[in-house]
Amino acid sequence: MGDRIMIFYGSYRSDRQGIRLAEWLVRAFAARGASAELVDARAIGLPMLDRMYKEYPKGEAPPALEALAAKIRAADAFVVVTGEYNWGVQPGLKNLTDYFLEEWYWRPAAIVSYSAGRFAGARAGLAWHGILSEMGMVVVSSTIAVGGIGHAFDAAGEPAGDGGGALAHAFPRFADDLAWWTEAARAQRERRAPPY
Repeated sequence: MGDRIMIFYGSYRSDRQGIRLAEWLVRAFAARGASAELVDARAIGLPMLDRMYKEYPKGEAPPALEALAAKIRAADAFVVVTGEYNWGVQPGLKNLTDYFLEEWYWRPAAIVSYSAGRFAGARAGLAWHGILSEMGMVVVSSTIAVGGIGHAFDAAGEPAGDGGGALAHAFPRFADDLAWWTEAARAQRERRAPPY
């Protein structure tokens, strides 16, 4: 079985454009032999964070939270697909990730940002780098930033135009970087238990 990669997406907007990017990433990783799964914050629909998963007594967390915790623990790597709201991160995606902490530890994460404008969500991507590091993940150096997201995919969901072309060009190196760190982290976990 290939690497188990969870791809997180967090827009709640009715006309969200980044979902096409997240869905394309699932297909692109699958084409490389990975087992990729999309986690859509809007579809899961967790309320604003009141109690983290670990704060529930064992067996008493809501079913959706319990199921997602198990998937996160079983994953080999994570990809965060983030739009940019007012120079910052999407609240839906941040809320979803904040439900967990130790479940993320000792695995790599990669960041894909997007926006309608020419900065391609880069400021949100930069913010996520610190967030993911604080949450116990190793953030790989390769990133993808897709500008003009509304025109970056054709009707079939394939990369198109300048933004799509840049995505298709950047993806192989991005995926190779994540695969290298995924293999390294898995080998280290097998060799030696994490210190905490």
